[in-house]
Amino acid sequence: MIKKLSSKDVSIIYEVINKTARAYQGIIPEDCYHEPYMPEQELRREMASMTFFGWGQGGKIVGVIGFQPVKDVTLVRHAYVLPDYQRKGIGTKLLNHVKQMTETKRLLVGTWKDAVWAIQFYQRHGFMLMPQKDGLLRKYWNVPERQIETSVVLGIEM
Repeated sequence: MIKKLSSKDVSIIYEVINKTARAYQGIIPEDCYHEPYMPEQELRREMASMTFFGWGQGGKIVGVIGFQPVKDVTLVRHAYVLPDYQRKGIGTKLLNHVKQMTETKRLLVGTWKDAVWAIQFYQRHGFMLMPQKDGLLRKYWNVPERQIETSVVLGIEM
């Protein structure tokens, strides 16, 4: 059920990310949330340096994960499962797939510090909160200072 996605699947990835990211509204700082959460042009730009996989069910993609090797680590950049399909193991299957494909010794993911459900998901899969998150966000990601202030980084050794 896992399928490698490409630029021809941008509209599917866009839909899954933006429908799922509505969960952030009212949770993350107001100045960090906007509609759409991930504009299509930004997604297209990011896809040039990432690999995306999707989980298909009932003839459609209901979950996506994007990852990117950067320097000596691999970043989970996007991991979203449509609300109606959450808590059914799809996110776990996608994350395990990325873990198997990772060629680096460390896998990192950044998320909003108030997105408790996301933090708990990664912790259930062996990720630990990284104490030096500001330095990691500056080294491996290209995000605004406001996002650094309001985010966490979790990591796992492979």
